[in-house]
Amino acid sequence: MIQTLADVALVGLLCAAAWSDIRSHRVPNWLTLAGLAVAFGLRAPLGVPAILAGLEGFGIALTVAALFFALGAVGGGDAKLLAMVGAFLGLGPLPGALAYIVLLGAAMALVVMARRGLLLLLFMNTVELFRSKHFVARSGEVRTLETAGALTIPYAVPIAAGTLMWWFGQGVKL
Repeated sequence: MIQTLADVALVGLLCAAAWSDIRSHRVPNWLTLAGLAVAFGLRAPLGVPAILAGLEGFGIALTVAALFFALGAVGGGDAKLLAMVGAFLGLGPLPGALAYIVLLGAAMALVVMARRGLLLLLFMNTVELFRSKHFVARSGEVRTLETAGALTIPYAVPIAAGTLMWWFGQGVKL
C-alpha cells in the first residue's frame, strides 16, 4: 500500500514540476517542500532505516544539485526538485537515476540548441566551462537564468523523465 502511494505521489509531483517548468520556467517551492514531506511521511511507517535511507538520498542529491546550481547548469527550483527526488529514492538507487537525468538533460539541450542553430556555441561554452577557472570559482560577469539572452531548458522535464524511468524500470522500493 505504501509503495503504491509512493508511486502515485512521485508521478504526480514530478509531472506537476515538469508542467510548471515548461509553462513558467519555475518549479515552485511549495511543490518541492510538499514532495519532501510526502517522501518522509511515506518512509516514516517503514521505520528508522527507511528514514535514514531517505535522508542519505536527500543529502547526496542536494550536494550534487548544489554543484550543478553553482555551475549554472540548473536553476534553484531544479536543484530543490533533485533533492526531493533523492528523498524518495534513497541513496542506493540515486546514482542510476542521476545518470538517466544527466543523459536526458544533455539530449534535451542538444535538441534545443540544434533547433536554434547553436550547437557550436554549446560546444564552445562547455569546453570553456571545464578548462577555465569558472569551473572552480566565478570571476567577471555572472550570468543567471534572468540574464538577457540566456538559453534555458525546462530541466524539470529530464529530472521527471529520468527519475520515473529509473523508479519503474528498476522497481525502486521505498
